[in-house]
Amino acid sequence: MTATTNRRIVLASRPQGAPTPDNFRLEEGPVPEPGEGQVLLRTLYLSLDPYMRNLMDEIPPAYAPRVELGATMVGGTVNRVVASRHPGFKAGEIVLGNAGWQDYALSDGSDLRALGDMKQPSLALGGLGMPAFTAYVGLLDIGQPKPGDTVVVAAATGAVGSIVGQLAKLKGARVIGIAGGADKVAFARDELGFDVALDRHDPQLAQNLAEAAPNGIDVYFENVGGAVFDAVLPLLNTGARVPVIGVIAQYNQNAAVRGEDRLPKVMSTILQKRIRMQGLVILDHYETRYEDFARDMSSWVADDKIKLIEDVLDGLEEAPKGLIGLLQGSNFGKVVVCVTHS
Repeated sequence: MTATTNRRIVLASRPQGAPTPDNFRLEEGPVPEPGEGQVLLRTLYLSLDPYMRNLMDEIPPAYAPRVELGATMVGGTVNRVVASRHPGFKAGEIVLGNAGWQDYALSDGSDLRALGDMKQPSLALGGLGMPAFTAYVGLLDIGQPKPGDTVVVAAATGAVGSIVGQLAKLKGARVIGIAGGADKVAFARDELGFDVALDRHDPQLAQNLAEAAPNGIDVYFENVGGAVFDAVLPLLNTGARVPVIGVIAQYNQNAAVRGEDRLPKVMSTILQKRIRMQGLVILDHYETRYEDFARDMSSWVADDKIKLIEDVLDGLEEAPKGLIGLLQGSNFGKVVVCVTHS
């Protein structure tokens, strides 16, 4: 590839259930030229996140538009400014942007944030970026853990869950992490410092969770849904708080799942136990909470109170496989694609 060629990965077809490689297509075209007030960006790192699956559907979530067929897949990126005709940015700067799944992109600067001399700029997509910010607001503002509370978090070694559990420990809570597989269970317990870690694949998950939480659950950070939520629901204490940031177990479902109607049980539990269950779309909180998050998280990381985990894939062409694996729970920590080493 030369500096005159731009690779991009587009949405070739809409998934029916779980995405497959056939839903994506790699295309090549010319590198665009910046106009007045624009900058040309070179993608260094691309973020892969569960919300991308929702944007591939015909009917998108309420908070963002769908990706059109033939359009470049969307995503947060760390970029180098290659050329600038914008007074606020100069060539060579490293910025946080939204260039999507491609080598080069244009921006008018409104969606860019300079990263300065950050030693590991990919962290701006994860441990110092949107996923960690989601954990921070969801747990501290909605979950409000107190010393001695029992906090349960699923996807405990993922980009959000790994931060949630560590923040809960900082606040003096007892933390139970639920993860997929023995290696992740061991990592959550031994490396992240969770008090208990359980395997979501274990057929005895509900029983194991009940034994691990003999005094019930005060905070459940919901980012999975499915069988994990079923195990948690009867253990929620009166006045429990349930931040809801995602239900990844349902993202690949293309039809209603047959079985017991869970709604009456859920609604009666919410009522009888006076549970606060609140959805969180982190886009709503940047103006009011981001500065607090950036200050606190940077300090905690510098003091080794929070461990950040990255799962790095090499090459733009790995992005489809990376997203597919992420939705299957194969990742450890934040998934980023290193698009170029130069």
